[in-house]
Amino acid sequence: MLKEERFDHILTVLRDSGKVGYTPLSADLSVSEDTIRRDIDTLSDRGLLVKVRGGAILPAKNPLNFQDRSSYFTTEKEIIALKTQPFIKAGQTIFMDGGTTICEIAAHLPAHSNFRVITNNQALIPLLSVYKGIEIIVLGGIYNREAQVNIGLQTCEEVRTYVADLYLMGACAIQYQYGITAGTKEERDLKQAMLKSSLQQIVVSHTDKLNSTYPFKVCDVSDVDTLITEAASDDKRLDDFRGSGIQLV
Repeated sequence: MLKEERFDHILTVLRDSGKVGYTPLSADLSVSEDTIRRDIDTLSDRGLLVKVRGGAILPAKNPLNFQDRSSYFTTEKEIIALKTQPFIKAGQTIFMDGGTTICEIAAHLPAHSNFRVITNNQALIPLLSVYKGIEIIVLGGIYNREAQVNIGLQTCEEVRTYVADLYLMGACAIQYQYGITAGTKEERDLKQAMLKSSLQQIVVSHTDKLNSTYPFKVCDVSDVDTLITEAASDDKRLDDFRGSGIQLV
């Protein structure tokens, strides 16, 4: 089999399953694992996949804007929102960053909610405004219209003037080996600032974002306390994260 034919097979399997391993590919293509490693190295250099221990995964790609993303995985996001509620306590100060899952959490809060939210997420404001017991502090910065968030140096500097009890982080991409990653430097900087200024960190993520990566690393998986997804805690898709010390909900 020609090299380009092997490449095509590897990418086909990757698109179908989300990840590939050296050993299964070696058996499928009747070549050595060293050959598969070299093929994956080449495809990684071309930006077509991301190498991980024992194989490769798809690079994270999310070209949709905020309005487009808000219509995807609505049932799953509702499950995540309901699973997040027990972690939110009265009187807390909570960082909430950008993303449609974070907005879903806000939309499903109990009517009697009583705490403070510090956020760069402009889309949260109308959702939180209906709760009389929630104080809203909006961080300044440069407004990103597509994501409906404020970003930049000013945003990060303002974050550092607070200490939050809880940080609800909307995940861009999360992978057990490479950790939590973001699509832009500004988004990474904001998440890192909130991580450093919070006492407890919870990542909320649809399982579609698991085992994917973006270029800008936020932190290791072990740097956060809890991962909440729509899946059951014993779901096999979470197996890679079980040895990291993170609570799976």
